[in-house]
Parts: sequence; C-alpha cells; structure tokens
Amino acid sequence: MEFTQKLKATRALTILIIAIVMASLFAGGLLGYSIGYSTISGKINDLENQLSTLQEEILNLQSTQNITNENNTYFLGNNVSLSQLYEQVKDSVVVVQGVIVEGYDFWGRPVYSGVQGSGFVSNLTGQFVIITNYHVVEGAFNITVTFTDGDAYTANVTGSDPYADLAVLSANAPQYEYEPLRITSSSTLKVGDPVIAVGTPLGLTGSMTSGIVSALGRTVSVSWSSYAIADCIQTTAPINPGNSGGPLLNYQGEVVGITSYTAITSQGVAAQGLGLAIPSSTILRETEALITNGSYNSHPWLGISGTDMTFEIAQTMNTNVTYGVLITQVTNGGPAYKASLQKDDIIIAINATYIAMRIRSMDDLSTFLEEYTLPNQTVNVTIVRNNQTMTLPVELGTRPPPT
Repeated sequence: MEFTQKLKATRALTILIIAIVMASLFAGGLLGYSIGYSTISGKINDLENQLSTLQEEILNLQSTQNITNENNTYFLGNNVSLSQLYEQVKDSVVVVQGVIVEGYDFWGRPVYSGVQGSGFVSNLTGQFVIITNYHVVEGAFNITVTFTDGDAYTANVTGSDPYADLAVLSANAPQYEYEPLRITSSSTLKVGDPVIAVGTPLGLTGSMTSGIVSALGRTVSVSWSSYAIADCIQTTAPINPGNSGGPLLNYQGEVVGITSYTAITSQGVAAQGLGLAIPSSTILRETEALITNGSYNSHPWLGISGTDMTFEIAQTMNTNVTYGVLITQVTNGGPAYKASLQKDDIIIAINATYIAMRIRSMDDLSTFLEEYTLPNQTVNVTIVRNNQTMTLPVELGTRPPPT
C-alpha cells in the first residue's frame, strides 16, 4: 500500500512541475522572462530534488518487496513461521512400520500385510524412546523406525496401553538420531488454539498439516476395547491413515497430543476437517509406567454403562432433567454397585479432591474420571432418581485388564 501511494505521489509531482513551467511562461511573457526564469529555475530544482528522493524510496520499496517474495517466509500470529516450525520438529518425527498376520489362506498358511504409522522421539525419563499409538503396532512384528535422514532401525514395543491407545518403542539407533520433542500438558489447550500435525499420511513421509483445536474432552469408541478412549482433542488439522502416532504440536513446537483418528460418519464415510488426538496429559501420566512396567494399570473404574440424556428420553422418563448420563447397566460387584447406584439413575455431577464438574454427557464423565481421579479414590456422585436429587460416595476401582 505504501509503494502504491508513493508511486501516485511521483506522478502527481511530475504533472505539477509541467503545469508550473507552462503557467509561468505564459503569465510572465517575454518582458519578465529573465526575472521569472531565475525564480522558476529554483522551484524546478527543488521539485526535481523531491522527485529524485521519492524515486529512491520507491526503488528501496521495490527491492524490499522482491527480497520478501524470494524468501517466501510467511508469518502468522506472534511472528510464527510455519516453515521454520517444520524445520524445528521434522527430525524428531519417524515412520513406524511393521508386519501383521492379516488372516490365513485355504491351506491354513498365514497371510501377511504391512502396517505403517508415525511416531516421535521423547526423553521424558532420561531415556530416548519413540512414542506412537497402540493401534499402529498392535500385533505387529519386524517393527522398524525410519528417521528423516532415511536410516531405518529395528524397534521393540517397550510398553503399551490399549485403553489409552498409547505405545512406547525402543529403537536400535545411535544417539545422534534422537532429537526429542518437548511435551507440554494438554490441559492448557483452549478451543481455537492453532495446532499442526506432522507425520506420514498415506505413506507420504514428512507431511505437515495445520488447523485449530475445534473441541476438547471427546471420547472415541475403538474396535479393540469395550472402553472408549477418553479426553481426546478434536482438531481441524487433516489426519489420514499413516498420521496415527505422529505429534500434534502447538506453535511453540511442543507436543500437545498424538494424532490418532479421523472421525467417521454413521454411513462409514471419513468426516472432513474432524480429526482426533490422544491428549499429551495422557503421555505425561503414563510414559514412565510404560517404560518401567510395560503397562499402565491406574485407569479408574466406576462400573457402569450409560448413555447421554436427551429431551426425548427425559419425556419418556417423565423427568425435566435433559442432561447427564443415564445409567443403563450396573456391573455386579463393581464400585457403583457397592455404592447402591442403580439402573435409570441419572448422573448429573461429580466431584473429587475439591474439583467439581457438571456432567452433561458420557464425554464429560469419562474425561473427568481419567483426568482427575485414580483407583481407590472416593468421589461424590450426584444423581437424580425418581425426580429426587441425591449424592452418593463411590470408591473407584481399577479398570479390569484388557481381554
């Protein structure tokens, strides 16, 4: 805009010079020529000097504009360059590959297929490891990790947690290959925060996509567990097969999640701009146990099945409570059973350790339990039973191991 304004000023000044010269010649005539010529010459010199100065400024602006275009560096909010951010993190992201038995042929011989995902380097406990999704390496053997320089190394699963879709790998790689990413707590995230995802979507190594956090506290149903994955991050950053296990990062280059799923519609079609990621708070909570013990066994357990309350359900039950979790089943001998929770109770609130939360849905209940509670902890569960509100103390149990 500044360049355009100065160009217009130059044109106007040139026209002004011509006009002054012509007017002076005609107005003064021949008798005043010698006197007028001296005065006009001085004005012309001044105007020419101004014109020369403006031309120099225009040339400088053109030069600056050309340099900016040649560099092609694009800055966003807080002077963040996506290209610089990519250079900062790319060497920490790896390709994870393996082989699984897909089935058996007519003669009972195994049929093999390859699997591929992403992972990233971490050093949370003073030990270099590769963090990825459980579903990337589930049942896999001959696992390898490939760094950005193209060098590949054998890897083993150090620990895994199917309930959190989290796995930790140790790789037979030299120390110079490892460039760990910093992991920050996802509890600081807000809807609207910008994020990027780096990984290997559809086998395209080193791809980066960007988006925003579009929701928090989602739960995801998965095929390998009867328990939903809690507290997931919803993002508009495109996620495709092969992205799984790669980092979701903030604009400081810190890990805030693990890109894991693309939401699927009820017709089985991948949703557009609706990806889901395991929160980094899960990584921070579980990594040490996965490295030390090979598993994580501290998921709290309430011992119920339920569904989200709706206006239609409330009408059917003759209640004015249109939010919360309707208990559809209580597990015999479980924590809820021992606390006298019953089928058709509506959970509307829960608190523990001075943290209280209104429960609007199963998303809220699952997220609260995962984020703020532990097994053997007593929580106060507020329910509506027969249109009467009551609060019952429940001692949480430990979720049964996967079968």
